[in-house]
Amino acid sequence: MKRSIDIKQIIFYLWVALAFLSLWLLHDIVKEPDTFFERAFNNIWRLSYVLVLNFFLFEYAFPFIAAKRRSVFYNILVALPIIFIFLMLYSWGLYAWRLVGIGAHMYTSLVKFSSAEYGVSQQMAYSMSSVFFFGIVRHIYNYIKLKQATQQLRIEKQEAELNYLKSQTNPHFLFNTLNNIYSLARDKSDLAPEAILRLSKILRFMLYETNGAYIAIEQELKIITDYIALERLRYDESLIVNFNHDIEDTRQSLPPLLLIPLVENAFKHGVSETRGRPYVDIHLSVKNRLLTFIVKNSSEAYPEAAVVKEHIGLSNLRRQLQLLFSDHNLTVQQGDSVFTATLKINLASHV
Repeated sequence: MKRSIDIKQIIFYLWVALAFLSLWLLHDIVKEPDTFFERAFNNIWRLSYVLVLNFFLFEYAFPFIAAKRRSVFYNILVALPIIFIFLMLYSWGLYAWRLVGIGAHMYTSLVKFSSAEYGVSQQMAYSMSSVFFFGIVRHIYNYIKLKQATQQLRIEKQEAELNYLKSQTNPHFLFNTLNNIYSLARDKSDLAPEAILRLSKILRFMLYETNGAYIAIEQELKIITDYIALERLRYDESLIVNFNHDIEDTRQSLPPLLLIPLVENAFKHGVSETRGRPYVDIHLSVKNRLLTFIVKNSSEAYPEAAVVKEHIGLSNLRRQLQLLFSDHNLTVQQGDSVFTATLKINLASHV
C-alpha cells in the first residue's frame, strides 16, 4: 500500500519525541543528577533511532499489515516477518546504534553490560516504552482528528441542508407572489405596476441582503412590511392587517427570511381562502434574547373538522429551526375560524 510522507505527520512525531525525551530527562534529573548531561545526550542519540523506527512502524508497517486481503490468514503471514524484523531493529538494532554512538563519541557508556544479550534486553525495554508512548499519543491524536473531521462534516451537511431548504423556500415564495401579480394583471388592475415594483424591492433584498448567516431584525421587519404591502394590493378595504412589534434592540441578529414563511402562510392559506371578513394579526417581540412571533389569520376551517396541514413553507421552517437553534418551539393551532402560528426562539441558542 503506497503512502506518501506528510510533513504534518513528521512534525507530529517530532513533537511526540520531544515529549518522550522530556519525560526521560525529568526521570534522569531526579534519579541521576550527577550524570544528567551525559544521560541527556545518550537519550537524544537513542531517541533519534527509535523515532525513525516508530514512524515507519505506525505509518507504514501497521497499515500494510492491516490492509484488506483475501483472508485474515494472509494478513498473519505478512505480519509475522514484519514484526520479527522490527523486534530485531528495536533490540539488536538499538544496541548496535549504541555502539555506533560510542565509537563516534556521541554516546557515553555509563553502564557496562555483562553480556551482549543483557545489553540488548536493556535497549529493548527503552524501545518498547517508546512504542507504547508513541502509540498512545498517536491514538489520542487520531481520535481527536476524527472527532474534528466528523464535526466538520456534520456542519457542512447542515449548511448544505439549510441551503437546500432555502432553495426550496425562496422559489416557493416567489411563485406565490408572481401568482398574486398575475391575478392583478389578468384583471387589468392599475395596481399591477406597483405590485411589480414592490416585488423588485423584495427580490433586491433577497439577492443582496440575505447571503450572510445573519441580518439585523430591523431588516427582517422591513421585508415583512414590504411583503404585507404587496399582499394588500390584492384586496380591498375589507382586509384588516395588524402588524406590531416590541423589540429591545432592532440591531440584534437573526437568520435571514426566517419569519416570512409564517406571514406568507397567513395570506396564502388563510386570507385568500376566507369568504368573510379576512384579517391577519402579527405580533413580534424580542426581549432578553427571547423572540416571540405570533401570527393569527382568518380561516374557514373549524376545530372539530380541521386537520392542520403543513405546507412546504411551514415544514421547511421547522427543519431550519432544528438546524439553527437548540431552544425553539413552533406550534400551529386551528381554532374556530382562526389559525394561529406561534414561534418562540431563544436567540442565544444558535448552534
